[in-house]
Amino acid sequence: MNGLALLRDPLLNKGTAFTEHERDALGVRGLLPPHVLSQDEQAERTLLHIRRQPTDLEKYIELNALHDRNEALFFRVVCDNIDEMQPLIYTPTVGLACQRYGHIFQRPRGLFLGANDRGRVEQVLRNWPYQPAIIVVTDGERILGLGDLGANGMGIPVGKLALYTACAGIHPKLCLPVMLDVGTNNEELLADPYYIGLRQRRLVGAAYDELVEEFVSAAQKVFAGVLIQFEDFANHNAFRLLKKYRAHVPTFNDDIQGTAAVALAGILSALRITGGRLAEQKILFLGAGEAATGIADLIVAAMVHKGARPEAARERCWLFDSRGLVVRSRGDLAEHKQPYAHEHAPLAAFAQGVRTLKPTAIIGVAAVGGTFTADVLADMARVNRQPIVFALSNPTSKAECTAEEAYRNTGGRALFACGSPFDPVTLEGKTYVPRQGNNSYIFPGVGLGAIACRARRMKHEMFLAAAHALAEQVSASDLAQGSLYPALPRIREVSAEIATAVAAAAYRLGVAGAPRPADLGAHVRAQMFDPRYRTCERSAAPQ
Repeated sequence: MNGLALLRDPLLNKGTAFTEHERDALGVRGLLPPHVLSQDEQAERTLLHIRRQPTDLEKYIELNALHDRNEALFFRVVCDNIDEMQPLIYTPTVGLACQRYGHIFQRPRGLFLGANDRGRVEQVLRNWPYQPAIIVVTDGERILGLGDLGANGMGIPVGKLALYTACAGIHPKLCLPVMLDVGTNNEELLADPYYIGLRQRRLVGAAYDELVEEFVSAAQKVFAGVLIQFEDFANHNAFRLLKKYRAHVPTFNDDIQGTAAVALAGILSALRITGGRLAEQKILFLGAGEAATGIADLIVAAMVHKGARPEAARERCWLFDSRGLVVRSRGDLAEHKQPYAHEHAPLAAFAQGVRTLKPTAIIGVAAVGGTFTADVLADMARVNRQPIVFALSNPTSKAECTAEEAYRNTGGRALFACGSPFDPVTLEGKTYVPRQGNNSYIFPGVGLGAIACRARRMKHEMFLAAAHALAEQVSASDLAQGSLYPALPRIREVSAEIATAVAAAAYRLGVAGAPRPADLGAHVRAQMFDPRYRTCERSAAPQ
């Protein structure tokens, strides 16, 4: 590829950084301004431009445009400034971007598979010009804590896969975002003249299942062995789709399993501070959906791994949903809630649950902002020397409490993690540095590990290995300032460790499809994409 086509391919385009020699060799002389700018200079100029934008949404739009024209420069800017850029390309800004997706749409990215494509999904997949190793697919029904955003939810797989590359070095050519457009029940979107999706109600029942089945089967046929990550599906589909496909194809649900691994890692870090044992914890979840039961399931698996009986482990986890405490006397419980329905009197208010159960940890994943009130936090501090408080819902407007509220209402004793970013908090002369219990600490490394060993299945033990590997990357200096996760600028190093642990688990479990290399860690690191510009010869060659 050369000439104008090269400049229009974001995977190969280097813009004004093409050297004099490259401009001649690749037929782009005269198609660019004459002054050559190095990638360092391009990155500096790009940062200045991004920082001048008046709002985070404007910054998102500019970064998205850069992503569309020069992927290497985009990932160089993101990787070198991950603390600043991650909140812009993913949570919390991506939530607003999805709400406005049709209004800010510039250029299509990924594949849109619609309900109108039934019977020809394989043909549509063959329109994709590359051979992906990982697909992130959503149907847009439960985008973050924002609900049904239909085809506007495409911003989530795009953002997620950008983090696969930025945080774990998975080559962008191996990443395919997919929107399964089955319609929307969002009246506002259906009435929006700029909505990009199908103007119809959501498919349900057999028609929905047939489209998903056609997609999964066709993806495995067209892209043999591709890892499929289900993202932001509503509860009524998420659990059953994971249960249906996990035994047959390499697949996982990040909202269930990725969230679980990052939360478990945070708890393990917190226990390094308190000195407690996992099996001694009593954990109360605000929420009883994908995230809550996924976390509970992995915590139970971790307890069982340490010798606890499954029944005893499940009794350490309690769920609180929109109707109150999940107890056995309730006869309307969904299947995924039933293992955590214990014998107890019904309780209607979460604060009442905290006072009655006296948990050592509360984990918020219900996307109901402000529910960890001052009274709830004070009660947690009253019964725990160092209460574990995880406000994991995002975007920021859905957070159960802020970092300042958590520290101030517990006298600085809370071991806090959040779903959206919060600034450091200084209280009585001590500065606390909260870090996000964000899935981006887990899923990139999990994906890299699965690709490196060509995993044929994704077992829960692989997520358990990921959680332990993440917790092991938290340093003593991190813990001293209240940080339960490693610093984000270390994310590529952390992801490599997680990937190595995940791949090792896959080999141990017999689900790896590639021969085991002599040095697994070195093999994993060799897979990682470096966004710095390549030589003229490699740039010119189709990759």
